Amino acid sequence: MYEYVQKAKNGLRGGAALLLALFLCAAVPAQAAGETMIAETDHSASARMLVPVGHTVGIKLFARGVLVVKLSDGGTPAQECGLQKGDVIVKCGGVSVTSTEQFQSLLQKNGKEETDLQVRREGKNMTLCVSPEQNEMGTYSIGAWIRDSMAGIGTMTFYDPESGAFGALGHGITDADTALLMPFSAGSILPSTVKAVKKGTVGEAGELRGDFDLSGDIGELYANTNSGIFGTVAASELVEQMGDAIPVADSDQVHPGDATILSNVQGDAVKEYQIEILKVVDHAADGRDLVISVTDPELLALTGGIVQGMSGSPILQDGTFVGAVTHVLLNDPTKGYGIFLENMLEDSSAAA
Repeated sequence: MYEYVQKAKNGLRGGAALLLALFLCAAVPAQAAGETMIAETDHSASARMLVPVGHTVGIKLFARGVLVVKLSDGGTPAQECGLQKGDVIVKCGGVSVTSTEQFQSLLQKNGKEETDLQVRREGKNMTLCVSPEQNEMGTYSIGAWIRDSMAGIGTMTFYDPESGAFGALGHGITDADTALLMPFSAGSILPSTVKAVKKGTVGEAGELRGDFDLSGDIGELYANTNSGIFGTVAASELVEQMGDAIPVADSDQVHPGDATILSNVQGDAVKEYQIEILKVVDHAADGRDLVISVTDPELLALTGGIVQGMSGSPILQDGTFVGAVTHVLLNDPTKGYGIFLENMLEDSSAAA
């Protein structure tokens, strides 16, 4: 679940919609189960070394095709042909769909003639036949609200100095209306600064509020997965500000006890805050491998605990890099969940 701020280009029937979204920490209405200790640890010489980041970045993501987020009421062409909320339209009349505007142009070119829509639904391809109708403004449309892109702010989790690769969020970017993973075509990251914080309270998730420059790409995305977004980052001021690489922990090395997170909750500064890992959950497979609690007085005073926007904040324990923050509990904003870094890296490798 995300807190969204929308700037939409909407048409009543077949209109395009562009969402400005905050790619933030998911809020979970569930109950939780019951200073990094820099110690001498016995790590394998082959342990992967990554830089924990914790800085917010602006994110732009463009969909593969256009996502159907809502169907207009009444007997519209979209409903009559069997189109459903959550479908991704990838072709119209045999032509690949690349944006909401281009899809509208294809409909105008086709006019009222029946045309094929190639649709992807729940991982399967199908073809639907639709006959557009003219709306009150004389525009041919089918009666579906569609989306082709999203933009917002999230937290970068790790950076690999050897390859230039990075991972962020710890969970995928999902559409606000359908709750489905946004189909990925391309994307980029941009510099970001936190301007304000809305503190979390019981029943209402807080959020980081920040700015980013849409014209200043510093990296490219190559995947949007259930374990996070991944890409490569160019040499930039952000890279220059990063610290040193540390060993990545195997999941069986992570244990209940003291830990820390790195987060950017004020301006441009990344700070280390104390947390406690309350429970390690085996085989969670949903970004909830760790149950965590914020114990740092400074962070509690600033944010009330975990807020949307901190998703992706690195979790450190015993001198190792163990995971990332993913969710906040709505009934207790001081607690939330985290994902093993090991799981993020598996998805990153599979998507590369």
